[in-house]
Amino acid sequence: MNEGSDRALELWREGTARLLAGELEEAIALFTRSLETHPTAEAYTFRGWAYSFAGRLDDAIVECHKAIATDPEFGNPYNDIGCYLMEQGRADEAIAWFGRAKTAARYEPRHFPYLNLGRLRAARGEVAEALVELEGALSENPGDPIALRLLEMLRYKVN
Repeated sequence: MNEGSDRALELWREGTARLLAGELEEAIALFTRSLETHPTAEAYTFRGWAYSFAGRLDDAIVECHKAIATDPEFGNPYNDIGCYLMEQGRADEAIAWFGRAKTAARYEPRHFPYLNLGRLRAARGEVAEALVELEGALSENPGDPIALRLLEMLRYKVN
């Protein structure tokens, strides 16, 4: 790493801490400074996440597209676009984005797109498809409490 990328990482980490503390404007400012120092897919994705917390879903989607253009191997923005589309009531469009997140080379936590797609499929009454997705989540993250709870609920509905 060079000095610029080290500083960008430091700003991104500080922005992430502010975001998790609920300090949206401060987080957005820090992510912007990080991007001005050295653009990264992570900073674009997390600035998008901050925008989504502020209800700015269209802006969040734009940030995710910037992240993908910066590093197409980074899976988080694909999953995030799927989530934002779901929030906008555009579930059909979200499906492909979750699929892309599942196959991204660099993505942690890898079970999230399976969980999200499982929730989407369950909400649509596609129980068999939802079960497959939730099993996929558990193969990526054995013992995940959310996947286990959703699986139990779906199996109860089926029986």
